[in-house]
Amino acid sequence: MKLSVSVTNYSWPQPIHDRLRSLAARLDGTAVDTLWVADHLLQADPSCRTDEPMLEAYTVLGYLAAATRRIRLGTMVTAATFRAPALLVKAVTTLDVLSNGRAWLGLGAGYNAAEATAMGLFLPDTAERFARLTELLQLAERMWRGEQTALRGEYLTAQQPIGNPRPVTVPHPPVLIGGTGERRTLRLVAQYADACNLFDIPDGGQAIRRQLGVLDRHCAEVARPPQEVQRTVTTALEPGESVARLVERSRALGDLGVDHVVLITRGRPWAGTDLDVVARAADQLRDLAHTPG
Repeated sequence: MKLSVSVTNYSWPQPIHDRLRSLAARLDGTAVDTLWVADHLLQADPSCRTDEPMLEAYTVLGYLAAATRRIRLGTMVTAATFRAPALLVKAVTTLDVLSNGRAWLGLGAGYNAAEATAMGLFLPDTAERFARLTELLQLAERMWRGEQTALRGEYLTAQQPIGNPRPVTVPHPPVLIGGTGERRTLRLVAQYADACNLFDIPDGGQAIRRQLGVLDRHCAEVARPPQEVQRTVTTALEPGESVARLVERSRALGDLGVDHVVLITRGRPWAGTDLDVVARAADQLRDLAHTPG
């Protein structure tokens, strides 16, 4: 079982860059797998005000790459229509090169109409968003392979998609697709992604079991071994949650088929005590995984 931290709130009372560097340094020396950041221009946590501080994701990831040596880095997740596809692939490739192979490509179809309206962002209808997500995934594959032949899709045309330098990660940075749509999203996971991201809802694990079952069926339909897809779930760290409780919750999610837990905070930024709990839980889960029997 892997544990990761996702930064969704930057409302710290002291300079943000100091807090970010301290957070990254604290986690870099632990078993925490990945440091994720939200890719929004406005605060998207419904328990927060939309005008609370929010940083641009890939600038943050570049800063974090320079501040760390081990922890992996990615967005949870980037909307497929948020940036020009080739620019996004180039940004993730650049992050992978400069971090020496620690980048993820985290993607979703996009959903936040209120943010799009407020900030003038492009957000077409659902069918077009999924078509554009598919073409973006195809472009990433082509650029990472070093294939420069033209890609001509319904929405995306790239006459000579040059990807140089190539990623450090072989064969390419892992791709995570976030979302729980059983017909389209999980099908794209089976076809293109190295990981899915689901949500921890209080229903006794029924939704996660069903969604992972659907993912397994999609994998069978495309002749892909389901164990190739990492199963991640986002869950909020409970206020005052103990290390023992977090380990227990993570192992319960593991019993559902999850192998990577992504932790967020609700309504507040990460505090040092929160990070200590996550770091110690990650270390314990790593040690349990290496214990015989």
